[in-house]
Amino acid sequence: MNFLAPTAFWFAAAIPVVILFYLLKRKRVLRLVSSTVLWQKFLAETQASAPFQRLRHNWLLVLQILLLVLAILALARPFFAGKVTGGRLQVVILDASASMQCTDEKPTRFDAARQEALRLVDGLRDTDQMIVLLAAGSAEVKQSATSDKAILRRALHACAPADATTRLTEALKMAESLTRDQADAEIHLISDGAAAGLKELQNKGLRLVYHRIGQRSDNLGSISLDVRTSPEDPTQRALFASIANNSPLDRQTEVELAFDDQLIETRSVRLPAGQATPLVFLVAQSRDGVLSVRLTAEDDLAADNRASIISQLPKPVKVLLVGGDNRFLAKALRAAGAVELFQVPALTDDAAAYDVVVLDGALPAAWPQPNVLAIRTVNTNWFEIAGEVQAPTIVDWKGTHPLLRFVNPDNVQIAKAVAVQAPSWALSLVESSQTPLVLAGEIGRQRVVWVGFDFLESNWPLRISFPIFIANAVNWLNPAAIRAERLLVSAGEPLHLPLNEPASSARVVLPDQETREIPIDPGAREVVFGDTARQGVYRMTVGTNETWFAVNLLDSAESDTEPRAELDFGKFGNVTATATRRASLELWRWIAAAGLLVLLFEWWFYHKRTA
Repeated sequence: MNFLAPTAFWFAAAIPVVILFYLLKRKRVLRLVSSTVLWQKFLAETQASAPFQRLRHNWLLVLQILLLVLAILALARPFFAGKVTGGRLQVVILDASASMQCTDEKPTRFDAARQEALRLVDGLRDTDQMIVLLAAGSAEVKQSATSDKAILRRALHACAPADATTRLTEALKMAESLTRDQADAEIHLISDGAAAGLKELQNKGLRLVYHRIGQRSDNLGSISLDVRTSPEDPTQRALFASIANNSPLDRQTEVELAFDDQLIETRSVRLPAGQATPLVFLVAQSRDGVLSVRLTAEDDLAADNRASIISQLPKPVKVLLVGGDNRFLAKALRAAGAVELFQVPALTDDAAAYDVVVLDGALPAAWPQPNVLAIRTVNTNWFEIAGEVQAPTIVDWKGTHPLLRFVNPDNVQIAKAVAVQAPSWALSLVESSQTPLVLAGEIGRQRVVWVGFDFLESNWPLRISFPIFIANAVNWLNPAAIRAERLLVSAGEPLHLPLNEPASSARVVLPDQETREIPIDPGAREVVFGDTARQGVYRMTVGTNETWFAVNLLDSAESDTEPRAELDFGKFGNVTATATRRASLELWRWIAAAGLLVLLFEWWFYHKRTA
């Protein structure tokens, strides 16, 4: 048995005081009464001249001493901790994602999580050790294994939340590797549970204790943002936004649209409970700038109430079509926005002057340098040809990829296709049971979209999805669109910006106007900036070039701030939250209850004796 407050035993000095009261004789006071009939039973007690009397057996004295002993034991807080054979390792994972900034816990969920971690530190034994991991945009070791409680407290107080999405899988994998050879090790996850992708850990056998943080879900947030040329008016830009209401009730909010921090439109929107509402804004834009949307309603999470995007004026895309006379393809290319189309029968030496090269059945002697849409054209350096497939049937496609946005190829019939093995750098977007039909990926700095069949040997050009696919392909391959895509960064993810000229350093101004200097290695082809934990607009200067980029949360799972009662690790791996987990069994409550029973018995015994 151990004691959490052994200093309470100093109260044992009060026991002799209780006994002393029973040794002292009662002092008689003279009173004149008319009759002593009622006092006959006290006449036997005579006054003594000595101040003390002999201590006689008295049940009240025994009960009072017993009550005092029980009170002292309760104050000392004894507990049973079991048999400890050696030091135990605890890995504490502190969730620092955006949802942990919710204010349903006071002051925030993250502060409540830190207090929970500090309580774990207070409960460490001298032989125990603890590791502190911080999980936000990436998993970070904030403190390696140590039993020094002061060092652990400093590490926890140095932790801060970010506007990034949760990366609990990475943190749990790291914790599993740290505890793999420790039989008594435990992993303590302190989080609201707003994380996905945990099913790949179901067979890891994690000794996980989940401490749930959070009380409710009352949040509105921007979960998607995109800007394109308006399909109705090419002189305007169309901003597409999606606002999610993760509250149990319908909410009303004002949505403000600003260009370079200048308010240009305010729209009142009613958001149904538990649903996402799409919004479209049309903006007359005459120069490059920053478009931002902001929600004015008060909720628990502020990190997703504002989102920004860099809006650059579109430039014509120079597309070179090489190969056969496919009028459907040429017409779809011309209809794909601001496209300048050039057609040649064979690839020329000036192909590098174009933004996109389309190879329609043409196999050039040298593969072109620009981004490529290759139709039934195989670069044998990249693909392993496995023959030809007759009448392949489409069985699956990746509808979430930008190339297949608003594209449904299930009604496309194909006469024949080239059978290939998908290379490691490419993603199969459309598949048949025998071979991939559409591949997309990036090799080096070149983006490639490969189609394994001739459009004219299918009915796809007769389907409405065909021009949509071509427009998506042109946009995905367009270097200007790729650059604009890189300027929209998820919080916690690094920015990769290609260098147009050699540079030795770059300077970044953060949203709070703090400045960072980034050294650039000689010969580097791009600059990488990873300090993107905060939402907002950043400005990077490299040499004489200045680039703006926007960092946003834009994550539907993170904006859904409902605390999870259970973590889904798959069919055999769910972990239920525990609000309180006792490492030791304290006995003071039972001792205090016994003391109360003694006190009640003393009251009954006293009144029975004096009745």
